[in-house]
Order: sequence, then C-alpha cells, then structure tokens
Amino acid sequence: MTNFDKIHNGMLYVCSDEELMQEQLRCLDRLYDYNMTRPTEYEKRYAMLKEMFAEIGEGCYIEPPLHSNWGGKHVHLGKNVYANYNITFVDDTHIYVGDGTMFGPNVVLATAGHPVLPKLRELVYQYNLPIHIGKNCWLGAGVIVLPGVTIGDNTVIGAGSVVTKDIPANVVAVGNPCKVLREINDRDREYYYKDRKIEL
Repeated sequence: MTNFDKIHNGMLYVCSDEELMQEQLRCLDRLYDYNMTRPTEYEKRYAMLKEMFAEIGEGCYIEPPLHSNWGGKHVHLGKNVYANYNITFVDDTHIYVGDGTMFGPNVVLATAGHPVLPKLRELVYQYNLPIHIGKNCWLGAGVIVLPGVTIGDNTVIGAGSVVTKDIPANVVAVGNPCKVLREINDRDREYYYKDRKIEL
C-alpha cells in the first residue's frame, strides 16, 4: 500500500514521502496564485477554486489569504459557503462542508495528527481523519476543529472554541474543549443578539 493510499484511510504514513511532497508543491503553487489575486478579480478567484478544490458549489466565496496543506485538493464545499480571512484547511484528507455554512476569520479545520509516541514523530509519521460540517453552520472567529470531528446542521460554534468531539445539529456550542451550551430555540426567532430584536 502506498502513502497515497494511506492518507485517506486513517493509517500511519510517512508525510515526508517524496511523491506526496511533489504533488503538494504543485497544489501549493496554485494556492499561491490564488492568494495573489486582486479583490476585483472575483470571477477569476471562483474559476481557480473550481480547479483547485475537490468540489465547490455555486456562490462560494473564500477571502484571501487562504491557507491549505493541499491547496484545497481534498476540500468539498456545498453551495454558498463563505470563509473570511485566514481560513486554514489542513486538508491532508477530506473536509466536507454543507451548503450555506459560514466561517469567521482565522478558523482552522485540521484533519492531520501526529502520534503521541516521540519515536514515531521523529520518523515523521502522520495520520489523517476526515472532518464533516453540516449545512447552515456558523463557526466564529478563531475556531479550531480537530481530526475526525462531525458538526451537525445549523449549529453555531462560538469564537475561539476548540472542537475535539462531535457536536450535534441545531445547537450553540462553545469552549475549550467545545461543549453544547444550549439548543437553538424560539427566543432565537425573536432576538438576533442578546436583547436586540429581529425587525426585518
């Protein structure tokens, strides 16, 4: 079994493998080009993302600078996904994001991990576990999502949270480690922030 096979099945592999690194460099060159685009080049940016990413739906927008281990090669975005400045896709394996999900600045989605045993780290072993984020989620500024995590539809993750375990749908979750604070409820239909009423 090659290292290319191992990167997507959770097995330990040597991340300094020459073939892997050559393919990564090709992807990173394209990512560099994306980050050098001008704000007025919206159509060019979207065309580049369609080429770079595994999947990208209509209406997606990623504000440069974008950071990604594989330049988005293993990132799957639904429709109308928005990512603010400095999103980081550690996409050594697949990251799936549903329609309408929003990311604040400096969010990190990290699929890659390294063994606790020092000897294995000396030999540059790594493993990867996919991340799944549902539809219509909102991850606030500075959220970190760790390998293998699933976040359900409509869920809000508070700014600065570190998501170490699965979070269900339709909740507000915060903290380090991130825990469910409450369900999304009827009060959220009336107030958009603290005591500020929704008046549309």
